[in-house]
Amino acid sequence: MGAEEDQRKQENEQPTNNPITESQFLAWKRQKDADTSAKKAEAARKRAEDIAAGTVQMNGRELFLHEPWVFDNSQY
Repeated sequence: MGAEEDQRKQENEQPTNNPITESQFLAWKRQKDADTSAKKAEAARKRAEDIAAGTVQMNGRELFLHEPWVFDNSQY
């Protein structure tokens, strides 16, 4: 009985592996990448709307892209 109980304990302690196929992984990866890019696009769109409305302060790159005359060094 002791050996049988030890064997059951070992079976219960080992993690269960659920191998996935390469096609399943690639489908999951494509979905995850699509979700990530959709979130980034939505955040960029919202940021652009907020900048246009003047509700947020622009960073240097955004200021350069939207108002390049601020960086005119011809007077120096």
